[in-house]
Amino acid sequence: MRLLTLVLAAAVALVFGGCSKSAPKNAAAAATGSVLRVGNGAEPQDLDPQVMTAFTDQNIALALFEGLCALDEKTSAPVPGAAEGWQVSEDGLTWTFHLRANLKWSDGTPLNATDFVQSWRRALSPKIAAEYSYLLFPLKNAEAIANAKAAPDTLGAEAPDERTLRLTLERATPYLPALTANPIWFPVPMRVLEKFGATAARGTTWTRAGNLVGNGPFVLKTWQTNARVEVGRNPHYWDAAAVRLDGIVFFPTENMDVDERNFRARQVDITAELPLAKVDTYRRTAPASLRLDPFLETFFLRFNVARPPLNDPRVRRALSLAIDREQIARTLLRGTRAPALHYTPPDCAGYTSEARVLHDVAQAKALLAAAGFPDGKNFPTLDVQIRNDELHAKTLEAIQAMWARDLGVQVTLSPMEQKTWVANQQSLNYAISSARWVGDFVDPVTFLDMFVGGGSNNWTGWADRDYDAAIEAAAGAHEQAKRYGNFQSAEKRLLEAAPIAPVFFGARCYLLSPAVKGWEPALLGFHQYKKVYLAAP
Repeated sequence: MRLLTLVLAAAVALVFGGCSKSAPKNAAAAATGSVLRVGNGAEPQDLDPQVMTAFTDQNIALALFEGLCALDEKTSAPVPGAAEGWQVSEDGLTWTFHLRANLKWSDGTPLNATDFVQSWRRALSPKIAAEYSYLLFPLKNAEAIANAKAAPDTLGAEAPDERTLRLTLERATPYLPALTANPIWFPVPMRVLEKFGATAARGTTWTRAGNLVGNGPFVLKTWQTNARVEVGRNPHYWDAAAVRLDGIVFFPTENMDVDERNFRARQVDITAELPLAKVDTYRRTAPASLRLDPFLETFFLRFNVARPPLNDPRVRRALSLAIDREQIARTLLRGTRAPALHYTPPDCAGYTSEARVLHDVAQAKALLAAAGFPDGKNFPTLDVQIRNDELHAKTLEAIQAMWARDLGVQVTLSPMEQKTWVANQQSLNYAISSARWVGDFVDPVTFLDMFVGGGSNNWTGWADRDYDAAIEAAAGAHEQAKRYGNFQSAEKRLLEAAPIAPVFFGARCYLLSPAVKGWEPALLGFHQYKKVYLAAP
């Protein structure tokens, strides 16, 4: 742990003080045969697609499994995956998906429509308690099943024959095909799960090398904890002839400086991110390796509203108002990300929040004084848990300095590995935590419905009737204008109550070898690995 109390200037100086004096002569990683080497940022929590929550885990799942649909990188639109096509009824309540002929699991056994139905029932099991189960809630009775109020066989999903899935919805959900590209919708082999006691349990060994069976373009070959996850070609994949890579190695490197050094040493072809101090260097000397892609993400702070004094919304709002987001984006982030004056990223399927949280120290001080802490007097020292990487650390060091300078509020910073950081948020074992949320599909609901009371990804302890009512009204609205109007009301309430404090919007700033071909910018970060190949730059 590090206990840091820095002025903003010192935090910024620390970032740029680490800038290398000269760029490497050849920053491009070299292709090793046809095995793609990816800096993936963290050790996987689990490779079970139905229980994973981390974006870094989902990266691996996209190689091992496939849903009914995939997402096109350029447009974020759903494209056929395991399903070759689909139709929807005029009222939007019945969807029929047609599976491809001769689908198989990676062990060569047939995969049929019943496998999908059984998988979704398992994902909704209260015993599994999948955090992303709400992405299945458009299905009739799905929410009731997840809450143990309905039997699994009442789910609005049936298999009239081996290649047909008929889905009945609670309400019209025009973005349903995009939902099916998310891991919670992926099929899992129930006969394999039964063998390893995983049908009603998580964390079993069914996801280990030699045990895991999937339906994606690759199969799991090796999982060496804190070292590497290696996948190889799946000969039984329906589109195996189109797969050009022999394999992929995912390295769980949380330290971005190490990741960047591995790139210069030609040990990885793609990094997870790029250290902030190196951005200008690569802009000048190796622009062909530098990627700055759009990314549907928000970096924010979570407040545990059950922990005094954070149970007082005036305190939470004061802390949010005291963050100079423009300064952080301009200097600390080197212009690679935009300041987040609201929570949902702008122009998300045409929606942009009208509500704003501005930098207003005077109002922040007034709110803190009204809460009983004038100039920070008697305010307890709170701990901020952060993911153990540079982006989180540098951002929170800057915020820490702002709070100390402008409010008289002292906080400590506790870096931790991703698995612990996520687990503590899930269990409300924190006071303040850094957080990042990547959209599951391009629609404001993927950001806003996570904060409904008791939501499985809420992780703040906050619940508000007005907010929940606005989200519910949006779900029932048939006209886009009314739907977005309800989202505007919800986001305004979210910023007022401040269970979170948005900081900046995402972008993927990373290194990519010119030898990597077929790697398109992806707004949601989902890549179809079967399109990727290696060639001489």
